Amino acid sequence: MSERPKKRSLTLRGHRTSVSLEDEFWTAFRAIAEDRGLPINVLAAQIDEGRGTDIGLASAIRLFVLRHYQRLAQI
Repeated sequence: MSERPKKRSLTLRGHRTSVSLEDEFWTAFRAIAEDRGLPINVLAAQIDEGRGTDIGLASAIRLFVLRHYQRLAQI
C-alpha cells in the first residue's frame, strides 16, 4: 500500500488541475475509466461536475471508486 498520495495532472474541460490520490485509487480509477471506454480526464470531469462545493475533487474521486466497487460487491 502506498504511503502518501501522488499528485497527477488532469485536464477538466480544457483546464489543468492536479489531484493527489494514493496509488491504489489511481489504479482503480484508471480501470473504471477503461471499463467505461472513457479517457480518465473525461471521467474526472464528470465527477467534478457532480460534486458539491463542500467536497474536493480528490475526495469525490475516492468516493466514486469506493461506491463503484461497493455496487459490484452487491451483484
